[in-house]
Amino acid sequence: MTFSKDPAVLVLEDGTRYDGLAYGARGTTLGEVVFATGMTGYQETLTDPSYAGQIVVMTAPHIGNTGVNDEDPESSRIWVSGYVVRDPSRVVSNFRADGSLDDDLVASNVVGISGIDTRAVTRRLRDAGAMRGGIFSGADAALNPDEQLTTVRAAAPMSGRNLSSEVSTTEGYVIPATSESIGNLAVLDLGVKTSTLNYLAARGFEVHVLPQSVTLEHVLAIEPVAVFFSNGPGDPGASDRHVELLTGILKQGLPFFGICFGNQLLGRALGFGTYKLPFGHRGINQPVLDVATGRIEVTSHNHGFAVDAPIGEITQSPAGFGRVEVSHVNLNDNVVEGLRALDIPAFSVQYHPEAAAGPHDSNYLFDRFRALVLEQKGAHA
Repeated sequence: MTFSKDPAVLVLEDGTRYDGLAYGARGTTLGEVVFATGMTGYQETLTDPSYAGQIVVMTAPHIGNTGVNDEDPESSRIWVSGYVVRDPSRVVSNFRADGSLDDDLVASNVVGISGIDTRAVTRRLRDAGAMRGGIFSGADAALNPDEQLTTVRAAAPMSGRNLSSEVSTTEGYVIPATSESIGNLAVLDLGVKTSTLNYLAARGFEVHVLPQSVTLEHVLAIEPVAVFFSNGPGDPGASDRHVELLTGILKQGLPFFGICFGNQLLGRALGFGTYKLPFGHRGINQPVLDVATGRIEVTSHNHGFAVDAPIGEITQSPAGFGRVEVSHVNLNDNVVEGLRALDIPAFSVQYHPEAAAGPHDSNYLFDRFRALVLEQKGAHA
């Protein structure tokens, strides 16, 4: 495998420029530039719908050595707007590989850049915060720098964007339980990952995956024993309709579990605010404290927003759902990583317990959800 020597440039909205070589498709792409710290799992990262609208900078220097395969994708396509790597592998060295990452990027029309100091880009984003950017490769790399910067600054910021309709399924579908069935589970697809659905099916749920546009009536029509809100991209502050839907679900008394975007929406439904983090949490090595047990979990993350709720105390839900506590906290920056309602059957975490890719420290959360559902079923038997 040989790579082109076509030029490329990464331009940040503050005017910072990084010259490199084209990687993947040629052309121009725009998005919010963020960095991901995982050393493995690049295929899962690329196919995670939560990365829609973002140009992802990989901090690991060597990318592509294991190629790509048909088993590891977390969705039906690559979602990143652009891809930034330092040293793309020229050799695919894995018995599971069906092709190269470079070819997959080209086939998916994903514009990338290689050969730049990704540590320098990461430090810039860490100091200045995530910002809009653009990759200009091939002939577009020769565009006037002022024109490139103007194009970048004209792009839509992530704050205020609702991307759920871009990543959600358009039609509902069912994944049968792969263990003894405990009932129907309504999953609101806000950008759900395949591994999450498989974990839920393995816990005995008949998984009904629903479009993000469904109403409360549609959810109740499948007679669910519980409801799950998935991960996804965008600003939770721009998802009032989903908050209204979740509020109706909580009033029904149905058990609820949310991850990532679902955690932020639970926070809003309970009456708390959300805010944008300076550069977010993205990677598979984030330390999180389980407040109840004191156990520290190494976890997989991909989020740029967080819930604004008081840590270290039980508080009353501003929306009238009783007592709420912060269940998990990020040890790097003390950001809220989980919520647990004490008077209704609802909890959520900000990180990814399906761990694709990543450590499996948090798989128990799927078991906790199953136990909560069975407990509620027993209470109403």
